[in-house]
Amino acid sequence: MLPIGVASKAEASNCSIRSVLSNVTGKWRMIIILALEDEPKRFGDLKRCIGDVTQSVLTENLRGLQRDGYLTRTVSPGPPVAVSYELTPLGRSLLEMLKPLVFWSHEQMDNVRIKRMEYDRGQTK
Repeated sequence: MLPIGVASKAEASNCSIRSVLSNVTGKWRMIIILALEDEPKRFGDLKRCIGDVTQSVLTENLRGLQRDGYLTRTVSPGPPVAVSYELTPLGRSLLEMLKPLVFWSHEQMDNVRIKRMEYDRGQTK
């Protein structure tokens, strides 16, 4: 079994599995990684590509991904100044791990919907 159990909060903060997964499995971070698959994107292009993310949430998640080394932020002097984001080799390796999960999610959505409806019906009885 993978070492996922911890005995204390201090031990949890030092757990590599928890530390890495908590920073890459958030909804927005996974979508950002996927959005950068084909090419670097400017901030506005990323926001349009994703659609339903606020500017502040996108900024916060981009900074987190940059901090952990999954993407780079490049500022090109203008005018106008252009900021673009690109996956690093580490980000690309993460993307390759995420893609099977994305494909599986798409394939399983009908089954998940059915199970959700069955569960919800059972909760109303």
